[in-house]
Amino acid sequence: MLPRVTLSVVLITQNEERNLPHTLESVMPLVRDGKGEIIVVDSGSTDRTVEIAQSYGAKVFVEAWKGFAAQKNSAMTKASMDWVLQLDADEPLEPDLAPEIEVALKASPAMTGFWIPRKNFFLGRWIRHGGFYPDPKLRLVRRGAGRFEECGAHPTMKVDGPTSRLSHALLHHAYPTLRGYIDHMNSYSSMGAEVAAAKGRRRFSLANIVIRPLLTFIYNYIFRLGFLDGREGLLLHLYHSVYVSWKYAKAWELSPDGPSQR
Repeated sequence: MLPRVTLSVVLITQNEERNLPHTLESVMPLVRDGKGEIIVVDSGSTDRTVEIAQSYGAKVFVEAWKGFAAQKNSAMTKASMDWVLQLDADEPLEPDLAPEIEVALKASPAMTGFWIPRKNFFLGRWIRHGGFYPDPKLRLVRRGAGRFEECGAHPTMKVDGPTSRLSHALLHHAYPTLRGYIDHMNSYSSMGAEVAAAKGRRRFSLANIVIRPLLTFIYNYIFRLGFLDGREGLLLHLYHSVYVSWKYAKAWELSPDGPSQR
């Protein structure tokens, strides 16, 4: 008989009442009957996020926002089970992922972490090309073995020890509307600008603000077959290239010679 293994599902939230029920419902097979727990660290939601989390039996903590990596790490330190599955509120598990996780944790005692593919949806369409799939994420780790490192809006999990890969995916429903996508890219480009500025990329550069976005679009839309994702693919790669331009323009804005310093 395979050994019993327990799991903590860990999320950070802010005003996620639309997404949270689907995500928590998808992880219930992993935590019910004493197999695990749900940890939610909320940063001041004004909607029903906390109430929804509590209705699923989650342990809810309210903390001021500290940045993506710090907030995720804070949530992970509150886990008490053998393994930790870190999710965003808009990342439900596809149906076959939960049983795959259960089998993998029991059958792979030497592993420290598992990479999980992610299906990204844009305007309701799964984006299969252009570099958006399989989009593997290291989200399942032994408790205490993994930690997020800051990288703008996209912190990265680091883990010491051997890792493996799962087959079934997270379903990332981040951008159901153009307005939501553009708002996110505006925010993410500001965070990315801080990273770029810290690396010294502060000059007002035609290459960074015009040429780099154009090459990004050509590479992802044509050479990585983004055009196969129809109208949604066109809009996604077009606006992603605009995000690249915004990022480097904002990095210049932060420079000593930028307009914000005059």
